[in-house]
Amino acid sequence: MRTMGFLGSVDLLGRLSSVAVARAYVRSLLLTAGRRAVDDVQLLVGEVVANAVRHSASGSRPDGMVELRVYDDGETVRIEVTDEGSDATIPQVPAQIDPLSEGGRGLWLVRELSRDWGWRQDGTHRTVWFDMTP
Repeated sequence: MRTMGFLGSVDLLGRLSSVAVARAYVRSLLLTAGRRAVDDVQLLVGEVVANAVRHSASGSRPDGMVELRVYDDGETVRIEVTDEGSDATIPQVPAQIDPLSEGGRGLWLVRELSRDWGWRQDGTHRTVWFDMTP
């Protein structure tokens, strides 16, 4: 396995407006690193950041924050999004997706489009990560 090179990180406000900032940040980093097929990565970044804001203390506190980190080993891109945690202990992937629903598909999309994904708990903070080969 190759060593993941750190491309960058950004601290984002725990607001839905940070989703667009996160997507643009990742796009810029990956294009600078020579990646061209970044649309799916951007999509999943948006979903994971939106989940962090909607379902953690990061989005419910006025000064809540979400941290986004980007890694690349030349083959695989890894995205990590760390939030301030919640009472729910396990990020849930719905068994079925309602095609008419306007929400609830974030982790399902991560599972379907990424090469691998997961989460880890560190004290009160939770990190959701995914790997893609763009």
